Amino acid sequence: MDLIAHSPSIDPNQRSADVRSLPTAQPLVETQDVTVKFNDRPALQGVNLAVRSGEVVTLIGPNGSGKTTLIRVLGGLIRADAGAVAKRKGLRIGYVPQRTHIRPSLPMSVARFLALGGKVGKADVADALAEVGVDDLANASVHRLSGGEFQRIALARALMQRPDLLLLDEPAQGVDVAGQAQLYQLIDRLRRERGLGVVLSSHDLHLVMAATDRVVCLNGHVCCVGSPASVANDPAFRGLFGEAAAALAIYRHDPAHDHNHDHGPHTACDHDHHH
Repeated sequence: MDLIAHSPSIDPNQRSADVRSLPTAQPLVETQDVTVKFNDRPALQGVNLAVRSGEVVTLIGPNGSGKTTLIRVLGGLIRADAGAVAKRKGLRIGYVPQRTHIRPSLPMSVARFLALGGKVGKADVADALAEVGVDDLANASVHRLSGGEFQRIALARALMQRPDLLLLDEPAQGVDVAGQAQLYQLIDRLRRERGLGVVLSSHDLHLVMAATDRVVCLNGHVCCVGSPASVANDPAFRGLFGEAAAALAIYRHDPAHDHNHDHGPHTACDHDHHH
């Protein structure tokens, strides 16, 4: 089935600011029984997910579980083989891929990197860098940035699209633990200040628990959904990641930051599901 341009249940004349102000607003993007196959093998099967303004949804799963595929489906970069994707009309998406390759032989400053592919002024660059906390790096070489610095630059570039929805594929990859905590704090602040919907993927539940509202555990299909603490206790999560990972996730979580936005029932993994 082709991708749907926007959900027919959403009033096309409704302004995005109005949608963000409503706690029960229609989703920014929603998948309905989405299946994606590569070489006739399912990477995703029967996935249902809705993402609303102002919430952070974290996709958790082992390598090959379909996290990147789902993010690319949400961004319109991959077409579903079955099912449908409904997007709010006029939805603007900011996307930070898992890896951005820049040839070492190509000299490039941070400011030039941010200006690639669009008409961007110095003020726009300065504002974007300030928002992600690296306003002193405009003239730095992108090749000499730390992992954490580069991820902030990539995030700044995505924010320059003025997105309603931010898609981050493994944003903490190549970032040290202290830098990861700071990065997730920044993402949490951005969703609060901008009212963004955020979908990010991660291998490490305990590192994102304090900054996420809802966790979706993937293994080709949705194994379990819910608050971080409930997912850490779910047998499906424990089956994929082990008891130690679940215990660490619960131990590292700060209950004061639990937003308690489950947005739907917890569903245990269907262990009879065939991949």
